[in-house]
Amino acid sequence: MGRSLTDPIADAAVPAELALTGDLARPALLTVRDLLSWPQHRVRVSFECATSGVRHHRFEGPLLHDVLSAAGPVFDPARRKDRLRFLIAVTGADGHHALLSWAEIDPDFGGAPVLLAAGMDDAPLTRSGPQLVLPQDRCGARYVSGINAIRVDGRYGF
Repeated sequence: MGRSLTDPIADAAVPAELALTGDLARPALLTVRDLLSWPQHRVRVSFECATSGVRHHRFEGPLLHDVLSAAGPVFDPARRKDRLRFLIAVTGADGHHALLSWAEIDPDFGGAPVLLAAGMDDAPLTRSGPQLVLPQDRCGARYVSGINAIRVDGRYGF
């Protein structure tokens, strides 16, 4: 699944990395190459960008749910609905942030097909890093480019 957060970096010229942290059994550092090991989904999207109008792109990558599930979110197995209190904070290298709920991406609830895109318009995102893609969003504000961190946080109890 990628490198452990405690593994040393061997080369300063490595591709962009994404840190999966928070309430996870297996936090990790992932690259676009790592994301290619998951089943790939392809979507064509149109969304409104505040600075450049309507944008049209083709994205390819794994579902966010699949990648985060592999990292082992620490849901309480005795409480079926425990996962409903988990939030997902996504941060891009440029400081752009977006927040999602686990229920939004969980197939048992919202099941939104949110991607961690490894490619855009037939070009790999190896150097810039993956992009968060929300095909269901009309506005592009939650499309985060160059993702360098995703934090899963379950501190929000009822």
